[in-house]
Amino acid sequence: MDNLKVIIIGAGIGGLTAGIALRQAGYEVEIHDKAKELRPAGAGISLWSNGVKVLNRLGLGEKIARIGGRMDRMEYRSHIDELLNHINLIPLVEKVGQRPYPVARTDLQNLLLEAFGRESVHLHSRCIGVEESDRTATAIFEGDRRVTGDLVIGADGIHSVVRRYVTGKEISLRYADYVNWNGLVEANADYTPENNWVIYVGEGKRASMMPVGGDRFYFFFGCPMAKGSTVKPENRREELAQIFQGWTTPVQKLIQNLDPLQTNRLEIHDIDPLDRLIQGRVVLLGDSAHATTPTLGQGGCQAMEDAEILARYLQTTNIGVADALKRYETARKDRTANLVLKARKRTDTIYGKKQEITQQWYDQLKQENPEDVVNALAKIILSGPLN
Repeated sequence: MDNLKVIIIGAGIGGLTAGIALRQAGYEVEIHDKAKELRPAGAGISLWSNGVKVLNRLGLGEKIARIGGRMDRMEYRSHIDELLNHINLIPLVEKVGQRPYPVARTDLQNLLLEAFGRESVHLHSRCIGVEESDRTATAIFEGDRRVTGDLVIGADGIHSVVRRYVTGKEISLRYADYVNWNGLVEANADYTPENNWVIYVGEGKRASMMPVGGDRFYFFFGCPMAKGSTVKPENRREELAQIFQGWTTPVQKLIQNLDPLQTNRLEIHDIDPLDRLIQGRVVLLGDSAHATTPTLGQGGCQAMEDAEILARYLQTTNIGVADALKRYETARKDRTANLVLKARKRTDTIYGKKQEITQQWYDQLKQENPEDVVNALAKIILSGPLN
């Protein structure tokens, strides 16, 4: 289809990737975001090969390689530093045809903003509703400002306003029963080698460091915790020191060296798989469609896959927008739902929902064949649209 006008709500990873793909297809694209200033949620993202392939397709391969970290292997270690498993990731790269690139979220968002055009993103533009006719879709913003196009894409995150229109109801967020702390630190061999992703596990908790561009590590901690706890930012180092007391030296050094004021503290939520991703000329993408816990590292990648598939179906039909969106829904609904549920199950295993299952997982890590881990990662990656 030619000469479409596309209205995207949300300037996160999914919204920007969709904007780039649709603009490259020749469509008129506007992106609107409620924020006065774009600040990514979280410090880093594990951008696996399926997401990188979408960026390659958009002509951003060299740029993502420059800002991504070189991750050649991953290690699981116990909280007292016993090596549980060591996985060489080079066979994964050979199997799927692309290196993963862990990346700082700010760097990724700046890359996408530059590719789309910062001047084309309308900030301080809060969407409060959507309307449709047979031929158009209209986004309604605060102040009764309206923007009409051929379709509206809801890429407005886990608290999506557009989702209410698509589903016809309020979707409750599901608390995953744990808190995640994350941030960036300078790379230091005292923590782990600079091309290694290390995950320490024990006591139903985990601590991890992953290489990103700029000679830095993206770190994250996770611990089961009742909903509603709060800690002042300046006290986050002390909070982590108490929670991870007795853990191995690299974890202690990380806690000592992190900047508590630059450390995010997030209660993690997901949403149940949705019955529908579209309504007429309105479509959901990214976290608005399938918000997931981060335990598979596929949240951002799935948003990028959404963008690729949506652009593909809009370009390859002349039947109409509604038909293209139905094909998008068919292509994306089961894949994203399965990954949300798989991530949820893994979250429960990691964070001690049932202690005996978590202990079984620790024991399994010692016996697991690294080739099986590579094959499991490859299966997720190769099930994407650019396999």
